[in-house]
Amino acid sequence: MKRYFQAYQLTDHMLDIIEELNFKHATEIQHRVIPQALRGKNIIGQSQTGTGKTHSYLIPMFDQIKSDEQQVQKLVIAPTRELAMQIYEEVKKMISLSTTEPEWRAKLVVGGTDKQRMQQKLQTPPHLIVGTPGRILDFIDEEVINPSSVETVVIDEADLLIDLGLMEEVDQILYRMHENVQTMVFSATIPKGLQPFLKKYLSNPEHIEVDGQALSPEKLEHRLIPLRHRKQADLIVEASKLIHPYIALVFVNKKEEADRLAGELLDRGLEVGVIHGGLKPRERKRVLKELKTLRFQYIVATDLAARGIDIPGVSHVFNAELPTDMDTYIHRVGRTARAGLEGTAISFYQEEDLKLIEDLEEKGIQFTNYDIKKGAWVEVKKWNERKKREKKESEIETEAWKRVRRRKQVKPGYKKKMKNEKEKIKKNLKREQYRKGKRK
Repeated sequence: MKRYFQAYQLTDHMLDIIEELNFKHATEIQHRVIPQALRGKNIIGQSQTGTGKTHSYLIPMFDQIKSDEQQVQKLVIAPTRELAMQIYEEVKKMISLSTTEPEWRAKLVVGGTDKQRMQQKLQTPPHLIVGTPGRILDFIDEEVINPSSVETVVIDEADLLIDLGLMEEVDQILYRMHENVQTMVFSATIPKGLQPFLKKYLSNPEHIEVDGQALSPEKLEHRLIPLRHRKQADLIVEASKLIHPYIALVFVNKKEEADRLAGELLDRGLEVGVIHGGLKPRERKRVLKELKTLRFQYIVATDLAARGIDIPGVSHVFNAELPTDMDTYIHRVGRTARAGLEGTAISFYQEEDLKLIEDLEEKGIQFTNYDIKKGAWVEVKKWNERKKREKKESEIETEAWKRVRRRKQVKPGYKKKMKNEKEKIKKNLKREQYRKGKRK
């Protein structure tokens, strides 16, 4: 169903900007958030990357800015500098298309930048601030930012703020605002650690969750490959000869693994970048800049480092190591097959990953099972076939023992005789099962 932005109570000026942005129809999250946000409602929005979430809050926020008032009216809090910078890029784009008099003003407030210079820029208060919790709180404490004038605050990627241990700073920021501030919290998941915060600051919130189908686009293939004592780097090289990725995002679970795997892939002649939380700010900035210029064909990343970083053109996702939970898997693979394009997620798995795979299948993810042999894809038995086989074998074994005739008198060699009898019964049971299978 097509949802037109004209159906919402947006100003003509904002509709012109939306047209210039070349947005034809509202996405599901935009359709549900924009009207509620315009009414001043508190919102808990659950959505994944690539659903149009950022503009679901930027459009109503900008539409309600009073450009003739020189004070901070809107605030967006993001967990990482990279995500804050990405949001700020969209903010600048919207400002460049605006024709308001006086014009909208926005500032980026993040760590790793010249603090004194930023203080000078904030002497004339912007209408909107995008930033990270620590630096925003610093400027509030130093009375550079006045929190009492803020009418709307957005907390983006709240589950990542929890993971990074930044909710205390966010709590301190909101504590300094007036109690009627409109609060919108966006998160891929709502972990337990977020619940007390939501109860404390959001009265009567609208809980908006986009359809779970968005978690796995139709054009995304989930492919499983058994690792079996092989090196991840060798399998990635072998797979790449068959799939020819435009850009491949390779996930591991720890920064040490990211460095190791990136080194092994470089040794094999691939163009590889690496991004994880252990990189120094200058190094992270350089890598992110090179990502945008398509310097690398392969990017090895950890989950925390990759959250919120927009890497355009990802055609394939490799799970060199599968994560331990379903939400992380869904977030990883959501980096490909975006905007209607096709994509493939290739996951190497071991015995300890089978529970996660089973849970994902129950959730609706459909895996195909392959291996690479002699430079070609080969379909292999499903990951749980062995488990089923073992279970069936165990059931036949139990049934065979049940049918073994028990001796009233125990004579020498009775154990061997009973075992031989059990093996004969077992063979017959297997034949019966085979015939039944054929008849079906």
